[in-house]
This record gives sequence, structure tokens and C-alpha cells, in this order.
Amino acid sequence: MITTAGKYILTITCPDATGLVAAVSGFLRDENCFIDQSSQYGDPSTQRFFMRALFTRGDNSAPIDIIESRFAAIATKFNMVVHIVPADYKPRVLIAVSRFGHCLNDLLHRWETDQIAIDVAGVFSNHEDMRRLVEWNEIPFHYLPVTPETKAQQEAQWLALIDALNIDFVVLARYMQVLSPETCRALEGRCINIHHSFLPSFKGATPYQQAFARGVKIIGATAHYVTGTLDEGPIIEQAVERVDHTHSPADLVAIGRDLETVVLARAVRWHAERRVLLNGSKTVVFR
Repeated sequence: MITTAGKYILTITCPDATGLVAAVSGFLRDENCFIDQSSQYGDPSTQRFFMRALFTRGDNSAPIDIIESRFAAIATKFNMVVHIVPADYKPRVLIAVSRFGHCLNDLLHRWETDQIAIDVAGVFSNHEDMRRLVEWNEIPFHYLPVTPETKAQQEAQWLALIDALNIDFVVLARYMQVLSPETCRALEGRCINIHHSFLPSFKGATPYQQAFARGVKIIGATAHYVTGTLDEGPIIEQAVERVDHTHSPADLVAIGRDLETVVLARAVRWHAERRVLLNGSKTVVFR
């Protein structure tokens, strides 16, 4: 395992301009820091610049809080949004699920085996179906039932839970509830959802059956950030697989669920590693 002790992740978003990379790399050099990895992208359509750098403090480097304060002058000059976090920090995650447990089970396995650097602080659900799986993994299970009449109160409960548990981001692992605009705003940029790539072509509760009836040739899954517009938030990752006339609706469901687990896991890992930067209605992903 590669050690991350003494290493930090720097992410930057700002208007594109000449000299940005030189300013950042020169600053880290002057602070006696070593750049282990660096990725950057200037989007010609939005005129925005994005950067992610992994760096190591040298023996003679100042403490990280001093480095951050010194970098403020560069950030101000270029109008940057800057984040510096320890590379070994595992963000605290709350997973939401309803009655389908394939994505939840996959995430918990990857968490247990250190394939994803997150700290699963809890799981909440509007059903009891996944309680046994969650508690077997020794994770707190929070049952928050919901009806159309109690939706506002239920969402207030789990937003309070997010605050109480000091959650960094939320994962909707097949949580089959549409979030209110207020909750979407509260979780902007830190709530990841997974759904069928059929949407919006095949909406509703039976997309695989609808796809089967139309004789689709490709199925898939999409992981995206949640926004107030249903299933149209900035896309983080997608995957597809070809199917044909021999596949039954049950076959499509099985293939689709496999894709959902892989796509969601990638999105969660990339977000946890600060590889995803928002670019308006889309994302920049430094894989």
C-alpha cells in the first residue's frame, strides 16, 4: 500500500488565465514541497480552469496551515476556489438505501476491504429490509419511514442526522425517493445518486421492462450529483453493455444491477479522492 503520510491534495477551480500552473508549481517549490502528481484542464467552452495536485511537505516546509495562509495571495490574484486536505483523510459518508441492496452491499464490501477510502458513518433507509446487512457490518442503521404526508419531516430528520454525524457526503445507493428542492440545495455538490441510463427515455418504476418492450440494444447506468432537476445533475461516471433479443427482462435487470454497482463505486471513490470538480452542469474528472 502506498503511504500518504505527509501528503496533501490541492484542488483549484478558477477562471482560466495565463500563468496558473506556473504560479501553483512555483509556490509549492518555494515552500519546499514536492509535487507527486498533477492534473489540470482549461475548459475552452466555460473559460474555467481546474487543477488537482498531490504534494508532499518537505523536511523544511512550514506547517500546512502556514502554507495555506501564504497561498491565499495567489488564490486572491486568480480568483481561485481552493481546497487543501490531507491525502489520508477518509471523508465521512452516509449511505441511503431503500429495498434493493446490491449497490449498498458492494460499497460496504469495498469499504471493508479498503478499496474505497471512506468512513461509512451510517446507513439510513425508509424501509427495514437492509437492517440485517448493515448491522452485520457493525454500522449504525437509521430507519426513517416516509409517506407523502411526512416527507418534509422525514427529510428534516435525516438532514439533522447528516449534521449530527458530521457527514462529508451522501450516497443514494438506490434510495427510491425523490428529494425535495430544499434538500437538494442543502446537499449540493455532496450527494451522489445512481440510476439507469434509460432515464429519461424510460421513466417510472419499470425501466427494464419498458426497455425490453422497445428492444433496446444497449443498457447502462449513470452516477451523478443530485440537483433539483430529477436525474439531470452533473454526471460523474457512466457505463454501458450491449444486449440483444435473447435477453429477458430479468437478464436486463441483472446486467443493469452489475453496471450500477461498478459505476457508483467509481463515482464514490473519485469523489472521495477529490478527483471530481464541478464545471457548471457537468464535471471534470481527473482519473
